[in-house]
Order: sequence, then C-alpha cells, then structure tokens
Amino acid sequence: MNRARPSQPWLYRKLTPDGRQSLHRRLLSFLLVPLMLMLLVESLVTYSGALIYSNHVHDSDLADNVGTLAEMLSKQDMNDQISEQARFLLEYDPQGHNYFNVSSQKHGLLAGTETLLPPADMTLTVDSEPRLYNLVIDRHTVRAATVRIPSSHDPGDQLTLTIGETLHDRHERAKEILLLSIPAQAMLIAGVFALVWYGVRIGLRVLDPLTERLAAREHDLAPIGDIDVPVEILPLTRTIDGLFARLRGTLALQDRFIADAAHQLRTPLAGLRVHVERAQGDPSPATVRDALEHIQRLTHRASRTSTQLLALTRAQSPEHETHPLDLIDLNRLIPDLLSLRVHEALAAGVDLGYDSANEPVWIDGDRTTLQELLDNLLDNCLRYAGRRSIVTVAVSLSNGRPSLSIEDNGPGVPPEFLARLGERFFRVPGSCEEGTGLGLAIVQRIAERHRAQVLFLRGNEGGLRVEVVFPPARTARRNS
Repeated sequence: MNRARPSQPWLYRKLTPDGRQSLHRRLLSFLLVPLMLMLLVESLVTYSGALIYSNHVHDSDLADNVGTLAEMLSKQDMNDQISEQARFLLEYDPQGHNYFNVSSQKHGLLAGTETLLPPADMTLTVDSEPRLYNLVIDRHTVRAATVRIPSSHDPGDQLTLTIGETLHDRHERAKEILLLSIPAQAMLIAGVFALVWYGVRIGLRVLDPLTERLAAREHDLAPIGDIDVPVEILPLTRTIDGLFARLRGTLALQDRFIADAAHQLRTPLAGLRVHVERAQGDPSPATVRDALEHIQRLTHRASRTSTQLLALTRAQSPEHETHPLDLIDLNRLIPDLLSLRVHEALAAGVDLGYDSANEPVWIDGDRTTLQELLDNLLDNCLRYAGRRSIVTVAVSLSNGRPSLSIEDNGPGVPPEFLARLGERFFRVPGSCEEGTGLGLAIVQRIAERHRAQVLFLRGNEGGLRVEVVFPPARTARRNS
C-alpha cells in the first residue's frame, strides 16, 4: 500500500528516479522561480525606462517640428493659406499617425484637424517656447506641441500652430529597445543559474566527509561533534547527537538490567538446582518435602527480584521523562492506595495508620509510579519493622512544599548507613530478613522523576523515617 506524500507545488516536488526528494534539485527549483521573476521585473523596468527615453526623444522632435513650421510660415505671405511645401511637411505620414492644426485668431481654422486645439486654460504668448500636452482624438491618445507666432500677412493677427502624433511610434521604439535587451538579460540569468547550479553541486560536497565518517561507524554511538560540520547542518547533527545520547542511555540501561538480573538471579537459581538434585538423590518424602519448601522460597525470591528489577528499569527509562504529569491531590490518593495494603499489614502483625492534612496537597505526578513508590516504602516497613510494630503514613504541606512520609518504630538503621539507603543492592549489614536491596533505590528513582527529594532519617521512636518532599504543583499555580 503506497503512503501518501505531503502535498507540495509541482515545481518544488523534485524527485530522484527512485522517488526520493533531491536536495540539489529542490534548491535549484527554489532559485529558478526568483530568477524568472527577476527577469520579468527587469523586463518591465527596461520597458519603462525605454518608454521614458522614447517619450523624451519624440517630445524633442515634436517641439523641433512645430518650431520649424513656425519659422517656415513666418517667412512667407500666407494670405490665409499655407504653402504647398508646408502642407506636404505636415500631411506626410505613411501610417496616418500625425495630426496638425493651423489657426488664425481672426479667421479661425486655416488647415488641419479642427479638434487639435490647446486646452482652454493653457496660456500662449508670441515667440514663446513650444508647449506640450496630451489629448484624445478618435479614441487615440495624441501628444501635441503648440506655438503662437505673429501673422506675416496681417500684423494684427496671430497664428496658432499645433502638431500632434499618436503614441504608437513611442511604444514601438520602447519595444525595440526591450527586444534588444531581453537576449542579454536572458543570457545573464542563464549564466547566474549555471553558476548557482555549479555552486550548489560543489557546495553540497562539504557533506561528503561527514557522510564518510558516519558510514565508517558500525556500533559507535559517540557524538558526531561540530568538527567539519557546516553551520546550516549543525541543528541536524545536534539532533542526531541527542538521539545517540538517548540510545546510549537505553543500551546502558539494558546492559545494567542484564548484569543486575544475572547477579541477583544467580544465587536463587543455583539454590534451585541444588535442591532439585538433592530431591533426585534422596526421594524420601521428608527430603522431597524439605527440598520443595526451599524451592518455593527461592522461587518467590527470584520472582520478587525480577519484579523489582523491572520496576527499577521502568523508573530509569527515558520514556518516563517525557510522560506528562497530572495534577494529583496526595491527601486523596494516599488513603486509597493504603486501603489496598491493609490486609497485608494485618497478616504481618503491623499497626498501619494514616495522618491526613487539613487541606488538599497538590503535586504534579504520575499515579502509577506514585503507587509503586508507596508500595516499596510499605514493603520495606512490613519486612524490617517486625511484628507488633507501628507504621504511620502522613501527608503534609509545610512552607508550600508537599510532603509524603512513612515512619516505623522498628529497630531502625544505624546513622552511618542512612546515606546509603537509596543505593542499588545495598542492604544494611546484619539484617536477617531476605531482600534485594532495590526497594529504596526504586523509591529514589521515582522521586527523581517527580523532581522530589528523598530524606532517610531516624524516627522519633528509634525506627526509620523516610520523607519524600515534592516541589509545589505548577498546574495548581496556573489554575489559582
């Protein structure tokens, strides 16, 4: 079943023959569009500049033409008519894009187009420079130049001479300039694109040493480092280094679990083999019964050891670091969890009590691991405090810091060993009870997961007191 690819514009979805995206082609595609847009913008700018230049040249020619006509008419006696030479100059236009107008103040239109007149608000004086303006004739925009001269036939009369032309020739000249410049611009863009293609191709080779260095590795999860790594690739390599670090932690945890399991299960497994061989060597009922009793105890010990090893591994797993914490009220959670262990306390002859707080005690925590923390603390008390002992679990809030404590009145722990109670496989010398030395280590790891501090203290009645001090709940602060 084919997996759907993310939707991308076709221009950027550059794939290699095997269907994978190509960084080289993708970079070139992202550069091609701006270059094409640059060519388009450059063409528009070139055309605008050419049109400005063409307008300037044609305006100059138009002013010269009307000046030449004025000089020609001022030297001849018109008698309300213009000469054939002047008329030929004005009317000659093979494409019909030119207009002219010769008007007298006294006699009106003498020749040309009647509508080719200067605006009413334009002030004209005799012998002034030609004036330029735009108007529309037959739905065509016309650029006109006008000048006023005295009449040679009648000193009291004045002539207004106007020559106009459409903008067709101006645009044609601008197009010619544009067509001349486009090939050069296209060649320049093509040259730039070729240089970019070559630069990208050569530039990506800087990754070759890094690729070769990673390809030479087999089981090495050491950090890649920043040597010979381009700045743009640093976020990727540092992300890979983070992944390597998590993998190293997971593999180290796995190796530690295997070593711990081998160390802790070696003794009960060896004992099982001894008692099986003993029962096989002496099949008498008494020997077999005694061997089975030892096998049952060793099996229970192996089961408890493997269970605590798995619990310790879970508490140390990196997965727990990213698991979200919930807002939990210890004053409601702890009594519910204690109620599940009352029957065990009665069977062990232990008086199990609870001191509650007078208000909710909120923490950010995980219910499952908190239950495991409390179970290990209770197991430690039930196992080592002894029968007819008193175990008290309390929840309190002191100076804004939530706290969970458990205290017994058993034999306690010598002061010199209190600091080592959270170590893996540590057991107080001289203890006659069987144990793995993992229970309080599990408590320590779960507390670290909750950013809490575990304190091992001497109890008020000589026993052991364990306090777990949590940070204030951030969720509760946000909601308050």
